[in-house]
Amino acid sequence: MSEHGVAAMQISATVANSPGHHTVSIRTGDKVQLLVVPAKPAGGSSVNGGEFLMLALATCYCNDLYREASRLGISLQHVEVEASATFAGVGLAASGVSYRASVQSTASPEAVAQLLRETDAVAEVHNTLRKGVPVQLLG
Repeated sequence: MSEHGVAAMQISATVANSPGHHTVSIRTGDKVQLLVVPAKPAGGSSVNGGEFLMLALATCYCNDLYREASRLGISLQHVEVEASATFAGVGLAASGVSYRASVQSTASPEAVAQLLRETDAVAEVHNTLRKGVPVQLLG
């Protein structure tokens, strides 16, 4: 159990690459999914880590909006989330990380604004970046 009384979940991602071959898989607990991500001709992935980081932020907030809307009894018809950042050069951390979301709902504008604020407070990927969790290279 986590500090919040919720069962902890182990999440991992794996990239396997060789000339002409690129495989991306993600795992949450025992569930494994393959993602289609083309290889670059010279090696590596056609999608870079910064792009995936922004996708992680946008996906997390989108999914959490639906979770929190359900908790609050709010119906959502459409959600769009865009995350962006600036990467100034090799080896430099991102700056200007931000995101925006638009929600179509039959709920009042005040209820939607509350949903957006409450979801921002609990979005796990966002809170991970905000906390500045250390990243380690293992053996």
